[in-house]
Amino acid sequence: MADLARPVATDADRRVEWRNHGRTRRSTRTLRVRTSAVIVALVALAVLVVPPLANLDEQAVDLALKLQPPSLAHPFGTDDVGRDLLLRCVYGLRVSLLVGLVAAVVATVIGTAVGAAAAAFGGWVDRVVMRLVDTFSSVPHLLLGIFIVAMFRPGVWPVIVSVALTHWLSTARIVRSEVLSLRSRPYIDAAVSGGASRWRVVVRHLLPGVMPQAALAAVLMVPHAMWHESALSFLGLGLPSHQASLGNLIQSARSSLLAGDWWPTLFPGLFLIVPTLAIAGLAGAWRERINPRRRSELML
Repeated sequence: MADLARPVATDADRRVEWRNHGRTRRSTRTLRVRTSAVIVALVALAVLVVPPLANLDEQAVDLALKLQPPSLAHPFGTDDVGRDLLLRCVYGLRVSLLVGLVAAVVATVIGTAVGAAAAAFGGWVDRVVMRLVDTFSSVPHLLLGIFIVAMFRPGVWPVIVSVALTHWLSTARIVRSEVLSLRSRPYIDAAVSGGASRWRVVVRHLLPGVMPQAALAAVLMVPHAMWHESALSFLGLGLPSHQASLGNLIQSARSSLLAGDWWPTLFPGLFLIVPTLAIAGLAGAWRERINPRRRSELML
């Protein structure tokens, strides 16, 4: 009897419910994007302003302040040799951002050039290039990155080269699919009929059409590159152990965590997780804006 007494939802009620649901989703997405933008702005401000204003040596050792918990003098506490952990985290984030940005730009340039050339020439060139892409994609990025950095001394540039040479594959696939889609457009046929050479068509018509997707791929690649650099440094194959890097900070804090000192591990981990999620959130919003019906092939 209770089911019989329950009112039946009408089409108008369903429309109102869907409208409210859509409004809730839009407000949640807006809040997420604004929060991500604020975090990214704070990160940029921290890495650009804090080191010059602090005017302190982040390598300065003071064993009397060894493993001090968070306080007003040291908001993030100190590490196992008395160095200020807040300053070390800022410098580590600075290095991770440098590696992520430079590696993402280099990988995007390589992937765009390879993908555009494969789609523009077609035929056996396309088949050979894509088989090479499939072959390199079958090897895990981290394993291939370890092989590359193992041939050099630890430093920033070997890590950048390693990340760039292992992360252009997805960009090449995206650019190739976009170029193949653009090749069927009427204005491309008109340019070819007008006597434009293949290189002119690629440079003047195809590449400008794939630039939004290539730029989006570069932004999405920054968090992945930061994680890759941190993983290599954590394994002892990235930056030198004395240099501030988020991976180095987490690796050196392992013994402190076993002793019950949580702050040397927590704060570098947050400095790695929160900015990368914020950058990925902004990139996701951009992706929905320029191409709302299709997800990018790049995955974090």
